[in-house]
Amino acid sequence: MSAVATEYETVIGLEVHAQLATRSKMFCGCPTTFGAPPNSQTCPICQGMPGVLPVVNRRAVELAVRAALAFGLRVNPACRFARKHYYYPDMPKNFQISQYEEPLAEDGSLELEVDGAPRRIGIQRLHLEEDVGKLVHEGDFATALSSLVDYNRAGVPLMETVSRPDLRTPEEAAAYLKAFRAVLLALGVCDGNMEEGALRCDANISLRPRGSTELGTKVEIKNLNSFRNVQRALSKEYAHDYRYFPEPDLVPLQMDAAWVESTRAALPELPRARRQRFVSQYGLPAYDAGILTQSTALADYYEAAVRAHPANPKALANWITSELLREVDAADDTAIARSGISPARLAGLVLLIDDGTISGKIAKDVFARMLASGEDPAAIVKREGLTQVADAGALEALVDAAIAANAKAVADFKSGKTAASRAVVGQVMKASGGKANPAMVDRLVQEKLSRM
Repeated sequence: MSAVATEYETVIGLEVHAQLATRSKMFCGCPTTFGAPPNSQTCPICQGMPGVLPVVNRRAVELAVRAALAFGLRVNPACRFARKHYYYPDMPKNFQISQYEEPLAEDGSLELEVDGAPRRIGIQRLHLEEDVGKLVHEGDFATALSSLVDYNRAGVPLMETVSRPDLRTPEEAAAYLKAFRAVLLALGVCDGNMEEGALRCDANISLRPRGSTELGTKVEIKNLNSFRNVQRALSKEYAHDYRYFPEPDLVPLQMDAAWVESTRAALPELPRARRQRFVSQYGLPAYDAGILTQSTALADYYEAAVRAHPANPKALANWITSELLREVDAADDTAIARSGISPARLAGLVLLIDDGTISGKIAKDVFARMLASGEDPAAIVKREGLTQVADAGALEALVDAAIAANAKAVADFKSGKTAASRAVVGQVMKASGGKANPAMVDRLVQEKLSRM
């Protein structure tokens, strides 16, 4: 480690911009559908035409309050919108309606784990604002001869959350963003799609002497749109530059205390609490629980499978994390449903293993057929004749034949190399087409070799 690395520490704060899951924009009725033809979802209000008046989207406020409460922020009894002035071609009004001195909520935190160690990262504030448009450059940005502007995104409701400068490493920053996104998905306030710009991040970075409590000069890296970019970048204007002043066309919002509390009571179980419950209730390792709770849809799928076969929650977790997630994307909430393997059918497959009907090896073949056809596992096993052979007489004949054909393995076993029995077991399983009960085969082989 260099002298600079030992003498200084990195101080990181993240500003996360989340597009709220509303059907219309923040201050007008234009739709927020992604991928519509350019400039087809605009109106005089979001284009900033003279004489028009904005109207606050109530649903956007409701979603932002849900997020604020989930992060433990204090919802202020009143908040006010402000105009943030700067010039850029993708902003039709030459100002952005945001919140500055009187935000929606303040003073919360997000708990996360980095390399197994718990960390609590403070969240300074959460406020509402409108998004700007999008520039499309013809060719490379540096050499483009022209740029086109699409105002469809202008006016889309955003929730900006500003962390305190509590992060110290790029790994912590990436973990923060992942944990933040997981909460938003569980709440249903944002779809978390970073590729479509629904979740974006600016990183505020400074250096200071290790052990100092003073903050250094801040540098801002804007519009990081992936976990990897956040981690790789951890290497602006200031408020007075924006000439903030209260938005004259919008009255302050008054937050009813009873409504805020009813919203708090209706919050769902959040990812961290669900992860901890999976460990305590189902006896899962923390790693498995972390994978299963990375999305609400996946966690719901697992618990539905456990309800169908409560005797073996660990085996169900293994099948989901290894076999199912090899085939589907956990981040796509509809992918599992499209796979054709319902929670009940996965539970049925594990039950067939547990009751000895099929072996684990055969189960993988059945699983592949389930993916291809969507059939019930028991129906596949019956039709294809895949039932495990557990008849002692039939297995004894196969074991005897395998011992007779593996003289070297027998001799090795007699000389004390007990692992040699595996060759005989493998021969039996091959001869049975994988249908022999492995436990019974192993017991018979051990008994017969020990008597020789």
